Amino acid sequence: MSTVAKGKGNGPDAVGESMIREKGDNVKQTITVRTPDGKQRDLPPDQVNRLRASLSGSLLDRNSSGYEEARRVWNGMIDRYPALIACCTSTEDVQRVVTFAHEHQAILAVRGGGHSFPGYSTCDDGIVLDLSPMRQVYVDAVMRTARAESGLRWGDLDAATQQHGLVLTGGQISHTGIAGLTLGGGIGWLARAFGLTIDHLQGADVVTADGQLRRAALDADADLFWAIRGGGGNFGVVTAFDYALNPLEPQVTVLQIAFPIHEAANVFQAGEALLAAAPDSVSATFAFVRTPEGMPLAALTVVAIDPPDDAVQRLEPFRHIGPAVFEEIVTTPYTALQRMLDEVAAVGLRYYGRSNFLMNRTPEVVGPLAAHYEEAPSPGSLVLFVRLGGAVAHVAPEETAFAHRSFPWSLTALAIWRDPGTDEANRNWIERTWSSLPALPQAVYVNELEEEGSARVRAAYGMNYARLTALKKRYDPDNLFRRNQNIPPA
Repeated sequence: MSTVAKGKGNGPDAVGESMIREKGDNVKQTITVRTPDGKQRDLPPDQVNRLRASLSGSLLDRNSSGYEEARRVWNGMIDRYPALIACCTSTEDVQRVVTFAHEHQAILAVRGGGHSFPGYSTCDDGIVLDLSPMRQVYVDAVMRTARAESGLRWGDLDAATQQHGLVLTGGQISHTGIAGLTLGGGIGWLARAFGLTIDHLQGADVVTADGQLRRAALDADADLFWAIRGGGGNFGVVTAFDYALNPLEPQVTVLQIAFPIHEAANVFQAGEALLAAAPDSVSATFAFVRTPEGMPLAALTVVAIDPPDDAVQRLEPFRHIGPAVFEEIVTTPYTALQRMLDEVAAVGLRYYGRSNFLMNRTPEVVGPLAAHYEEAPSPGSLVLFVRLGGAVAHVAPEETAFAHRSFPWSLTALAIWRDPGTDEANRNWIERTWSSLPALPQAVYVNELEEEGSARVRAAYGMNYARLTALKKRYDPDNLFRRNQNIPPA
């Protein structure tokens, strides 16, 4: 049994479906783009119009209807004005745009879901290659596989796979794009049980900097396949992903429990001990959050994917780790779990953060974070400790570009706010909070990096960095794909 579907999307992240109806008026004036070395380059109108005519999708410039909507991305901090936005509906469109950008030496940004924290999915005065109209997904329930176009959102993929009692691990926000999350590794609620998203990637169609369409797989271009499993968007534009799926019943069991923040060290330590003794079917995120009234809390969200009766028994010990101020245990559809944080991370809010992997979630880390969290200028801000281990650690660090599999925790401190007038206060809060911590491992999740410099990018890849730079030289020697956590060619 098979299913073919097209993701619907919603809000500003889903502008692609409306944009494909109109290709846009012909350009009559020269369009100026920026080159990677900061210079300006003029694009004659006839060349732009030829590109527009060649696309099955649309090509928007600053005078086009829909441009204002199309230039918006998830992080409201990012306010950029591309010279052109190419809304691609096919692999051939992607090839033409990549070739055009390469020939004209224009800055190129690639947008899937648009969830890049530092705004790498857009640019000023360059070309945005927008994949959002490409949202087809094909599920083969017999073979337990899915083929998904790279503009698809995680919620749409979940809906298609769960129709058949199947799932792909990855994502905790349903409006996240599958492309960026997959290419960076893919951490989600099911990581302990099933590993990272890239551990289920069987192959991908990739348009490289020379405009060629390549097949990346173990039995095709194995080096490219290795690189895209954790190397981000450095090696090309993926137009379709082929995934292996896991069986998962529609219902999961979720415990949410919260304590006064001054109990954080004790309850987190007790929760961690229980989690270490639990099977990989149990996952957890520990967090600092606030109630609607503004009270700071130490909270645990623990998820069990066992049958409901067994799951409740698995979660029962977590209910007794301290004097809770809030507790709820529910059996809920997995798709609802995936949407649980959607409003917390809504499109258009403002985001700024820091992240790192941890070997130990020690009091020396928890204490300063708890103290600074009480001073956070925005009640929407979060501190998250995501538990890894389990199946994530079952893959050798050199097997994929994602190297940091031995770390059991991923820490993220994230300021979330709405008022642009408080930008400085929120950014300063993150900087103060992060500087209060002891020395952390040189290991970070590439999908949660801000613009933090080349040393931090190297820290995302660890032992695999040298091989990645060599492969970058092979597949993108001119560094066309540089709007990312960039790996320069060797």
